[in-house]
Amino acid sequence: QALLTESGGGLVKPGDSLTLSCEVSPGTFNLYVLGWFRQAPGKEREFVAAISWGGGSKEYGEPVEGRFGIRRDNAKEAVYLEMVALKPEDTAVYYCAARRDYSISRFRQDYVVWGQGTQVTVSS
Repeated sequence: QALLTESGGGLVKPGDSLTLSCEVSPGTFNLYVLGWFRQAPGKEREFVAAISWGGGSKEYGEPVEGRFGIRRDNAKEAVYLEMVALKPEDTAVYYCAARRDYSISRFRQDYVVWGQGTQVTVSS
């Protein structure tokens, strides 16, 4: 069973940038599509971004398109979410997730391994 560990969350001001990291337990990284989801208080968990096992395909949720970037580093067995121009509505717990398939999915039910989440708060 793969383990995912997120880090990098925190309190930032509107317009700031922040990068989240997710480390995947050794030996399982290359088998998964990796994604980021987020959940704000009182709301459903929503798709943020995902990247294919080779890194050549990426997809983004509409609210973050053009502001967030996902990338992976196979050597470090990690995936990153680079966020710029943050807005208060980006405030949420951000979760890293892994899928045992080569195709990207935007649906949370297609991801079988989840991290514990990291809080991102955007406030002035």
